[in-house]
Amino acid sequence: MYIAGLVIPVPQEKMEAYRIWAENGAAIFKKYGCLEIVESWEDYVPDGQQTDFRRAVAAKEGEKIVFAWQIWPDKESLDDAENRMHEDGVLDTAGEPPFDAKRLILGCFTPICAMGRPIVGQMASKCQ
Repeated sequence: MYIAGLVIPVPQEKMEAYRIWAENGAAIFKKYGCLEIVESWEDYVPDGQQTDFRRAVAAKEGEKIVFAWQIWPDKESLDDAENRMHEDGVLDTAGEPPFDAKRLILGCFTPICAMGRPIVGQMASKCQ
C-alpha cells in the first residue's frame, strides 16, 4: 500500500465544481490502477498556534480546505501510472481545476501501521 495525500484550498462557492472535477479525476486514476480515493470537504479545521492546514496552503478568505488521499498498491504503481497518464495526455483533458493548484500540498507516504485494513510492506504493522 502506498498513499498520496493532498491538502487543497478551494473557494467555498466552487464546492460543486470541485466535486465534479474530483469525480472525473477519480475515474481516470481508477483506470490507471488507483485502489481508493477519498475527497473530504472541510467541516472542522481549527486555527493552530504555530501552523495549521490554512496557513500551510495560504488559504484566502472564503476558501475551504479539502483533505484528500489516494491509495495505490505500491510506489511503483503510482510512478508507472503518473508516467502513463502524462504519456497518454489524460490529465490534460481532465479540465481546469477549480482552485489555485500552485498552493496545494502533495505528499506520498509508505504506511507504517494501519487500523481497520490490511497493509503490505516491510514497515507495516497493525495499530492497536
